[in-house]
Amino acid sequence: MAATRRAFCAASALVLAGCASTRSNPPAGAIAQLGATGKLRAAINFGNPILASRGPGGEPRGVSVDLAREAARRLGLAVELVQFNSAGNVVEAVKAQQVDLAFVAIDPVRAADMEYTAPYVIIEGAYLVRNGSPLQGNAEVDRTGTRVVVGRGSAYDLFLTRELKTATLVRAPTSPAVTDMFLAQNLEVAAGVKQQLEADTKRVGGVRLLPGRFMVIEQAMGVPKGRTAAQAWLSGFIEEMKASGFVADALKRHGIEGAAVAPRSSAANRT
Repeated sequence: MAATRRAFCAASALVLAGCASTRSNPPAGAIAQLGATGKLRAAINFGNPILASRGPGGEPRGVSVDLAREAARRLGLAVELVQFNSAGNVVEAVKAQQVDLAFVAIDPVRAADMEYTAPYVIIEGAYLVRNGSPLQGNAEVDRTGTRVVVGRGSAYDLFLTRELKTATLVRAPTSPAVTDMFLAQNLEVAAGVKQQLEADTKRVGGVRLLPGRFMVIEQAMGVPKGRTAAQAWLSGFIEEMKASGFVADALKRHGIEGAAVAPRSSAANRT
């Protein structure tokens, strides 16, 4: 029994040492896939205010920016923050391998062209209506004659395309343009990131959010399909970023409310 215990402890020590080595010395395959151009090209989407925004001088900032920079530092690569205004454009850039790393919502449609990590942040999707709207709950939205505007290619677009059976989807060019299009075209419902819509209620007035949420969005890191070495290293990286408090600290530092750090992945729990 004692010999078995000693052997188990020795094996565990080797595993832990290997994990530490992986964190401090990323595998060559991961570096090659994430830095094929000699730098880490990270897609930053300003269409989701939970993930990124522009500072006073227009500089990118936010939890996705912090994660991209930390990943590049550990990989020993320079980072290039490639800026986008919509998730749809980010996904197209990943498919075209114009970026090496993206911060996107997990969706089965996107999985055809992308390798994901586990989620690092969970956010909510909400509906916005006018104060005088008869709609009082999320379950009432999917009705004949109801037009719901979403950001083209966003997680909400993909989800509602599958889920809505009767209501009609109308697509805005980007998620930040949803509320203005909703008002300009006199549509019935706007759908998007809860925090974005909450800010819009203060900006435009005369509108309100329906209670609760219509979906939960899992935000993850993604890389082009087939880059499994990159995905494997990033999966360990993101679990460490959650466990260490890095993600929680970034959300707090950037004043983000209403988003939660995702729990440890089931795969990580088995290791």
